[in-house]
Amino acid sequence: MNTELPQDINMLYSFINMKLRDVYSSLDMLCEDMNIDKQELTNKLSQAGFEYNEKQNKFW
Repeated sequence: MNTELPQDINMLYSFINMKLRDVYSSLDMLCEDMNIDKQELTNKLSQAGFEYNEKQNKFW
């Protein structure tokens, strides 16, 4: 995973949702632009109980 991302899961959750809200219209665009493995990111957030909602374009 991108080493510039927060390592704390709650900070990561907040950071990703902020980027999705303010900059990127989809998780695919965020991952492509930030060079993040989408599956790795969604797995990591899923393990902490967060699920991506494509319609809302956010994790919750």
